[in-house]
Amino acid sequence: MISIGIDVSKGKSMVCIMKPYGEVIRMPYEIKHTKKDLSDLASMIMAFDEESRVVLEATGAYHLPVLNYLKQKNIFVAVINPLIMKKYASIAIRKGKTDKIDSIKIANYGLDNWFHLNNYSASDELYEELDMLCRQYNQYVSIKVKCKVNLVNLLDKTMPGITTLLRNHDYIGKYKLNSFVKEYWHYDNITKKSEKQFIASYLKWAKREGYHANEDKGKSIYALAQESITTLNPKMKSTKMLVTEAIRVFQEVEKTVRMILLQMQELAKKLDEYNIVREMQGVGDVLAPRLIASIGDIRRFHNAKALIAYAGIDTPPYESGNFKGTKQRISKRGSAYLRKTGYEIMASLKAIKPSVDSVVYDYILKKESEGKAKKVAKIAGLNKFLRIYYARVKEVYS
Repeated sequence: MISIGIDVSKGKSMVCIMKPYGEVIRMPYEIKHTKKDLSDLASMIMAFDEESRVVLEATGAYHLPVLNYLKQKNIFVAVINPLIMKKYASIAIRKGKTDKIDSIKIANYGLDNWFHLNNYSASDELYEELDMLCRQYNQYVSIKVKCKVNLVNLLDKTMPGITTLLRNHDYIGKYKLNSFVKEYWHYDNITKKSEKQFIASYLKWAKREGYHANEDKGKSIYALAQESITTLNPKMKSTKMLVTEAIRVFQEVEKTVRMILLQMQELAKKLDEYNIVREMQGVGDVLAPRLIASIGDIRRFHNAKALIAYAGIDTPPYESGNFKGTKQRISKRGSAYLRKTGYEIMASLKAIKPSVDSVVYDYILKKESEGKAKKVAKIAGLNKFLRIYYARVKEVYS
């Protein structure tokens, strides 16, 4: 019974090897994440006469080189949630923290929880690729929001109020606001023309870009330009550059988001559960691959409650003596991406009453009629939705 505790950091790790009763086989030592060092570690582990298990924390992407290499050698590796390890380490009175101390604590955790360690098993490559794409999708959506806020802030200085008259329609790939701002970029470029000249210019631009040429819209824009007060001087060389670059960056990020989503859709359609998930109310072409990617392989959950806990919308019981807590908040100890996607599905479901399969919709209305806040009712609906998801998708693989 040998526990190998590995404290992982970027590009290197600290390794400590221990046996029960505090017997140290090898004091903490450092290894690099190179083939040579990992090969030496794997050879040493496989040379032990007793059963040995490697224990390490999940540390984003840093632990993956160690994990993948050791799994290729068929070595038992347990990947521990950092929160669990933090709770375990907090029982010590002395709070010292170094890589060496951490590796000893991880090795001790492996010995104390030997029979509860689970050997890491990789998901199917398709699910792994979907998960990676989904994470990148969420990252780029976050960047897109920041780019949009930056663009709106610049427009408030060069073309205040223009966002109330012209808008982008991301879902159909139409960016009328961006195209218009790229053409005119400052109200001074509009007001230096007469109303008749601008309307003629606006109609010509609209036809060239493939938008509806509305003369009344042109008049409204011209009137707004005449009345508005701009705060960024158009004569400064940087003004045009800042506005046009903000548009370019926004469009590039949006293009990347759409490319990732298309790739996710292609991959998701290869899975057996795709059609079942796509037919569920509130789930469309965009949300279906995101939902599947956020959940992953349904077979790794032993029941529906495990899936709900993974989403972080479970409500752990709280009792003490005669007291029983009834107003519990969701734990939020789970996938934030899954909660976000699930909430979007509930919002989509609630927007239009489904003609068939309206169980979740009716449940949300029931909770609202009981006096629950709309957000609380949607989370309750998501709880029910995930139970149905688990049952239907699990049936596909049974």
